[in-house]
Amino acid sequence: MVTVTLPDTWVYALRLPHDPRAARVARMTVRATLNGHGMTEVLDTVELLTSELVTNAYRHTLGPASLRLTALGAGRLRVGVWDSHPYIPAPFAKPPGDRVRPVAVEAGGGRGLLLVQEYADCWGGWALGDGLLDRGVGKLLWFEVGGRKAGC
Repeated sequence: MVTVTLPDTWVYALRLPHDPRAARVARMTVRATLNGHGMTEVLDTVELLTSELVTNAYRHTLGPASLRLTALGAGRLRVGVWDSHPYIPAPFAKPPGDRVRPVAVEAGGGRGLLLVQEYADCWGGWALGDGLLDRGVGKLLWFEVGGRKAGC
């Protein structure tokens, strides 16, 4: 009998329509992918943070989004979410100095990026294109978790 060993590095990409169910699809994809690769130790964190970024992409844009999961080796995972709006919010603009401020207890939202700041090992963002709303091509926000911390 032959035993198959999964590679240490891999990439999955998923295009998400502008649909309120996109965050659920992203969570299901994360869960299936990480379970399949034996990365259960980071599963809950990645599922939560991915859901937050995809939800923001849906709420703050009118177009599709893309999700990319990249295993970097040694148990490290990078998650990227692209959307069509060029604005890069804190904490992604200038980590780690650009911090998200806590929101009021009674606020109905505004905690998602604070969660990224608290639970990801590192994060960042890039505007894509010239940054003009009518000519830019959006942004990519990313975070990394797991394994030993490589220079982020």
